[in-house]
Amino acid sequence: MASAAGSSNVMLAIHEKKTTPTDLYRPLRLYVASAYSEREAAAADDDLSAVRDLRAEVEQPSLPDPSSLEQRRDALLAYARALALVEPRFPISPDRAHVHSLTFTWHDAFKGNKKCALGSIHLEKAAVLFNLGAVDSQIALAADRSTDVGIRTACGAFQSAAGAFAWLRESGVAAKAVAAGATTVDITPECAGMLEKLMLAQAQECFFEKVIAGGKPPALCSKVARQVGIFYEEAYAALSAPPLSQHFDRTWVSHVQLKAAQFYADACYRYSLDLHEKEEIAEEIARLKIGMSALADAKKAAKGVAAQLMDSVNKLESNMKINLERAMKENDRVYLMRVPAAGSLGALPAASLVKPTSLAEVLDASKERLFSSLVPDGSMKALSKYTEMVDNIIRIQAEKLQQASEITRVRLKEMDLPDSILSLEGSITLPVDLKEDVEAVQISGGPAGLESELQQLRDLRRVNQELLVQTEELLQKEANEDAQFRTQFGSRWTRPQSSTLTKNIQDRLNLFAANLKKAADSDSLIERGVKENYPLMSILDKRPIESALPSISRPIMSLDGNEDAIVGALKQSLVIQLESLGAQRAGLEDMLKEMKRKDDILPKLMAGVGSHDDLFKKEISKYDSICAEIADNIVAQEQLLLQIQAQNEQFATVFNLEDYKAARERCYKQIAAAVAKYREIKKNINEGLNFYVTLQEAIGKIKQQCSDFIMTRNIQCREMIEDVQRKLAGFNFSSSSHSSMQRNASVLPDQSSPPPPHAQAPYAAAPGVDSRPGYSQPEPRPAYSQPYPPSYGAPPQQPPYGAPAPGQYQQPPHQPPPGHDYGQPAYPGWRGPYYNAHQQQPGPYSQPPYNAPGAYPPHQSNYYRPQ
Repeated sequence: MASAAGSSNVMLAIHEKKTTPTDLYRPLRLYVASAYSEREAAAADDDLSAVRDLRAEVEQPSLPDPSSLEQRRDALLAYARALALVEPRFPISPDRAHVHSLTFTWHDAFKGNKKCALGSIHLEKAAVLFNLGAVDSQIALAADRSTDVGIRTACGAFQSAAGAFAWLRESGVAAKAVAAGATTVDITPECAGMLEKLMLAQAQECFFEKVIAGGKPPALCSKVARQVGIFYEEAYAALSAPPLSQHFDRTWVSHVQLKAAQFYADACYRYSLDLHEKEEIAEEIARLKIGMSALADAKKAAKGVAAQLMDSVNKLESNMKINLERAMKENDRVYLMRVPAAGSLGALPAASLVKPTSLAEVLDASKERLFSSLVPDGSMKALSKYTEMVDNIIRIQAEKLQQASEITRVRLKEMDLPDSILSLEGSITLPVDLKEDVEAVQISGGPAGLESELQQLRDLRRVNQELLVQTEELLQKEANEDAQFRTQFGSRWTRPQSSTLTKNIQDRLNLFAANLKKAADSDSLIERGVKENYPLMSILDKRPIESALPSISRPIMSLDGNEDAIVGALKQSLVIQLESLGAQRAGLEDMLKEMKRKDDILPKLMAGVGSHDDLFKKEISKYDSICAEIADNIVAQEQLLLQIQAQNEQFATVFNLEDYKAARERCYKQIAAAVAKYREIKKNINEGLNFYVTLQEAIGKIKQQCSDFIMTRNIQCREMIEDVQRKLAGFNFSSSSHSSMQRNASVLPDQSSPPPPHAQAPYAAAPGVDSRPGYSQPEPRPAYSQPYPPSYGAPPQQPPYGAPAPGQYQQPPHQPPPGHDYGQPAYPGWRGPYYNAHQQQPGPYSQPPYNAPGAYPPHQSNYYRPQ
């Protein structure tokens, strides 16, 4: 590892890997003679000698002067290109013994006492690429960075070095070398990645020196310095992990670690200068402290680093200390700002100005002439060329056939064929998209089904209103009883009044009542919308929908009676002639593919009779007949389309197609408008149904709370009556006084007798026994699977959903008071698709997918809002 101090910073270069002399000429020539012939070996003699000379040049040690380094770089590139041509022609591999007595030996660049000897082309290529990067780093280190030319040279060379190490890793050469058995760490993918980051760090450092020398703003200098630190940090991370952690000298690792800390601190320093100009003193202090802390930690771990680097670090630390003292004094005397914690600060911005230089162009061996006459399998190469020619013919002809079919489709559509013929015969069809929309509407019930859904809205609104009234009556009855006892016992009745305890519930019931009133208004809007738009939407109820479309009719008066002949001629051209040409095109394309599949000229190529070009010309001519048939088919189709156009013009005149097309388009627009309006109304109804189901569940919960409240109040009532009785009679009372108390208490409800049919369940039911009427609270159920509960309080002669199951609890029959038909079901079909969110009928409109504004706003705004 070489180092040098540039304008102010110490940088590193990589030493080349050393090798021992290897004779390529003899093993490679023996292989050519044995695998091909002695004649081929003699023909390749010059190329073999050139490769031997290139290898010998690489074996020589390089000189440190810049001109020698450039020549060394050129020699390495030339040898790398030669290896690219050798690899596919000569199987140089330890597990393949075709090339005998050929072994490459390379020493580790960082531990010279370690070496690897292996008969693998991948080891040779990896070593050459490594040395190419090493030479580029030496060129960069030799440049005079005190001048503009020198700093540009150094920066470019470091990026080229990074490119060489990146190519070594990304191309897979390093991995293949390791897989082949290479044992030195310096050519592993991990080492190549680390060296790439190191070279990028030094290239970015050159840019940093340039912006500092150019007096650029502190903010820009900070970004450049931060990126230098990031590259060094990445290199240090690689050095700290296996397999590199135990391979490099500690002083080398310390250098990279200290560099990372130095440029992080420098970024903090430059960033603080910009903060000072903006009078952001608090963050300036924090950034300076963070940078100085990083420097102090790195200096503790630095062992054996260059004196120039340590001087540079100490100078930076001194400058930061001076600025920190100044900033703290200014903050204490003037700004009095709170210094933020280090963890609260964001990351410093960075700006990367360098990247690895790609070697794709300089390593491209496609233009090299080495071994151009030595082809491993010339017949296969020629066959590949011929196959490419055949593929080109098939591709061109297939494009012509496809274009002809597309032209036919477009021309027929312009003439409204064959739709006009089908309309005349009664086979009318809608456009696919419109037909799918109509089918979806019809599956969901169509406009005719909207009335039943409106009735569902009405029924659900009525059920909610009845539940609300029931709940209010529960509270009112309890309040009346409490008032009765309060009047009877006077000051002895000390429990709180019902109105004070039920205020929150009453407020929520009032809110529900207001929501129901708004919902009723929205329902009216929906019903009016259905009524006003039903004439428009009624077309969607026609089945099939095509029956609503206009059709072409024969003329009332005919001058010559040749309508049938006109239609027959047009159908003849369409059905017989045009379709026949289309089928012929499909057959011709299949013939081309089948001919290519059976086309095998490899035996003729291996025979070696005549030139390849003559053979190709002869063989390719067998496709000429099919190409001619394709051309004839396309010409015939064009002539037939002209004939069909003339026949269609005559047909349009006789059957007045223009009026038919206008009427058809109007019908299409009407259907589309009807679908849109239906979707809008359907969406509004769905929102209403969901609102009522949600509100019903909320009212049911409130009703249950009221029942629980009343039960508790009844218990309290009995206890208070007993307490008052004891106080009135004293602790010792006679049986007569006890009877008198019983008479005085006779005005109270009989607590032991069962409740009348309309009595609330909590008055007589013990805790945990549900004896309340069915309408008092919905039974537990999945969300919205039952919009309101079955009415167990209905008269027996009108069971809401059929006779109860054996053993099912039934409320004793009673006659409800006038105007309170709570027990009756809202409507017979409440289990419809729009009430059951988990069992809806299939169809695109069962869940409203539309964007039309609905009559029902969201529940959270104008309707039920959970309290």
